[in-house]
Amino acid sequence: MKKVIFLLLAFILVFHTISAIDVVVKKISSDEIMVAGVDKPAVFDLQVTNNAPDDSFQFYNLLGFSMTPIGTVPISFGQTKDIRLEVKPIGDFEFLGPYTFTYYIRASDGSETKQSLSFRRVTLDDIFEVGAQSFDPESSSIELYVKNKENFNFGKVDVKFKSAFFDFEKSFSIGPNDKVTTSVELNKEDFKQLIAGFYTFDADINAGEASTHIEGNLEFSQKNILTAQEKNYGVLITTKIIKKTNDGNVVEVTDTQVKKNIISRLFTTFSPEPDNVQREGATIYYSWSTQLNPGENFEVSVKTNYLYPVIIILLVIVIVILAKLYSSTNLSLNKKVSFVKTKGGEFALKVSIYVHAKKYLENVSVIDRLPPLVKLYEKFGAEHPRKVDEKLKRLEWGFEKLEAGEVRLISYIIYSKVGVLGKFALPSATGLYEKDGKVHETISNRAFLVSEQRTKDLVD
Repeated sequence: MKKVIFLLLAFILVFHTISAIDVVVKKISSDEIMVAGVDKPAVFDLQVTNNAPDDSFQFYNLLGFSMTPIGTVPISFGQTKDIRLEVKPIGDFEFLGPYTFTYYIRASDGSETKQSLSFRRVTLDDIFEVGAQSFDPESSSIELYVKNKENFNFGKVDVKFKSAFFDFEKSFSIGPNDKVTTSVELNKEDFKQLIAGFYTFDADINAGEASTHIEGNLEFSQKNILTAQEKNYGVLITTKIIKKTNDGNVVEVTDTQVKKNIISRLFTTFSPEPDNVQREGATIYYSWSTQLNPGENFEVSVKTNYLYPVIIILLVIVIVILAKLYSSTNLSLNKKVSFVKTKGGEFALKVSIYVHAKKYLENVSVIDRLPPLVKLYEKFGAEHPRKVDEKLKRLEWGFEKLEAGEVRLISYIIYSKVGVLGKFALPSATGLYEKDGKVHETISNRAFLVSEQRTKDLVD
C-alpha cells in the first residue's frame, strides 16, 4: 500500500513539474544585430504562451549577457504574452558575425526550459548607406540621405558631410531600417569651375562612442549655360565690351564677331587682337573664337577714338589758317636765343632776330625790348641799332628798304650778375614797315631758354 501511495505521489510531482513549464516560445522579430562599439542591446520580440497553470517566469542565461526583463514575468494559464528580450554582453565581447546563445525560462517552482536565440554582431561600417539626388549648376540645394540597413535602433547620430559642393554637420535620430533625408543649400561659387560627372562625398557618422567613414556618390548633371553681356559707353571715345561667361559645367566653344566700316576701323583698337579679319565691301568683320571651361569668361574690348579724325581735321584747319596768315605777312621776324660763355662766369645770352622780307618793303623798323635784371653788352653783330634806350631797355634797328626775299640778321648780347634758373622767356620783337603807302606791323615769336646754374668760360 505504501508503495502505491509513493508511486502516486511521484506521478503527481512529475505531472506538476511538466505542466508548470509547459510554455511555447515564438520569435516574431527577425535580423537582430548587435553593433560593436555601440552600447545598445540586441532586441528580440517574443510571444510566450503558458499552457500550464498560472505562473511567473524568469529569463536568464549563463553566458555573460545581461538580459531584460529583469525579475519574473507573470503569465496566466493559456495566455500569450509579448516579451521584448534585450540582450547585451557584460564586459569585453570581440566576436563578429553570426552568434547563437542559450538562455533559460524558469518557472516559480524551479522548473525551466532551455531556449536559443541568434543574432549577428557587426561593425558600424556595415550598417549605413549614404547617397544624394542628382543636381546641376542651376540647383540651389541638394538632398542627401542616410540609410540604416539593419534592424537596429541607433537613436541620435551625428553626421558630417563633406565634398567639393558642400561641408556641413547634421544630427538626427535614425531607427531600424530607417532612411533619413536632409537638404543643404549650395553656394555656386564653390563649384562653378567643376565639370559635369560623378563625384564622391564623405560622411563621418558618430553613434555614441563608435564612428565610421563612408562614401556616397553625387551626380553633377550636364548643363550648358553660356551667358553674354554687352556694354557700350563714351561719345567721342566709344568703348564696347563684350563678355561671355560659361556658367554651365561643360566645356563651351564660343564665337564673337564685331564689324566696322573702312573709316572707323582706322581709329579702332582691340583687346585682345582678333583671331580673324575679313573684309566684305566697305565692312570689316573681326572675329574671336575661344574655348571656355566651366566658370571661365572671355572679354573683348573694342575702343574707337573719334578724337583722332577730329584732331586731324582741326590740325588741317589750323595749318591752312597759318599758311594763309604766313603767306599774307610781308615781313616775318624769327627770334632765337642761346647761351654765351663769359670770363667771369656771368649769366649771358646771345639774342638773334632773323628779318625776312617776302616782298619789297620800305622804311623797315625792328624794335626789341630787354627783359628785367639783364644788361646790354656793347658789342653787336653786323647790324647796329640806330637807337638804344637803356632806361626803357629798348633797341631799334632801321632799314631804308628790303628787297623781296632779303634776309637780315640782327644780334646782340645780354648778361646778368645774378644767375637765372629755370625757364627764361624773352619778349617778342616788333616790326614796322611801309607797303603801298600804308604802315604795317608784325610780331616775332617769343624765345624761351631753360637755364641751369653753372660756371662760364671766357667770352670769345
